[in-house]
This record gives sequence, structure tokens and C-alpha cells, in this order.
Amino acid sequence: QVQLVESGGGLVQPGGSLRLSCAASGFTLDGYAIAWFRQAPGKEREGVSCIFSHDGSIYYADSVKGRFTISRDNAKNAVYLQMNSLKPEDTAVYSCAADPRGLGFVVSTYTYWGQGTQVTVSS
Repeated sequence: QVQLVESGGGLVQPGGSLRLSCAASGFTLDGYAIAWFRQAPGKEREGVSCIFSHDGSIYYADSVKGRFTISRDNAKNAVYLQMNSLKPEDTAVYSCAADPRGLGFVVSTYTYWGQGTQVTVSS
């Protein structure tokens, strides 16, 4: 069964950190583009970060540059999103997506999606 499962979300105070994990089962992430998206209530889904397999290139949304770091561990078949200096505006459901031909933050180009994990930044 092909599956992506996110974990690591939760409630954190402004300025705090969280590390999200995206674990794959039923397929190997190596060779796939992986992206993290988020969706806040009443807002459209937006791309946060993505990492490509063919050249290792990484991209971040301007809103998270310098605060978030994406990484992948092919041995563990997982991708991570380290989130530091969190702000209330980072509150959203975070989802990972994977596809061999995924194109950056273009939602329609990703076939596999996780169920999402809630991140709430509040004092």
C-alpha cells in the first residue's frame, strides 16, 4: 500500500521549533520530488518547501526562508521539515507530497499525499 504519513506537528509558542517527518511506505522516495505544503483555515494551500532527487536542489517559500530547512534520508525513506523561529502565521495543516515528476509547488503535479499534521503556533 502506497502511503505517506506525516508526524511531528503540535502546539508551540512563537519562536519555538518543530520537526515534521514524512515517512513513505509502499514505494521508495529516492527518485521522487518531495514537497511540503500547508493550508491555514480560510486560505489556499501554499507550497512551503520542496526537494528534488535528480540534482538535490531545494526551494523555499519566501515566507519561510531562513527559518525552515528541508532534508531527506533515503535510508529511512523519509523527508523532514525543521521549522525554527515559528510565528503565529505558520499555523496550518502541513502535508507532504511526492511524485517522480513533481514540479515545485504545483499541486496538480503530485500524485501521493499524506493526511497532514496540524501545527499551531500560539502563546
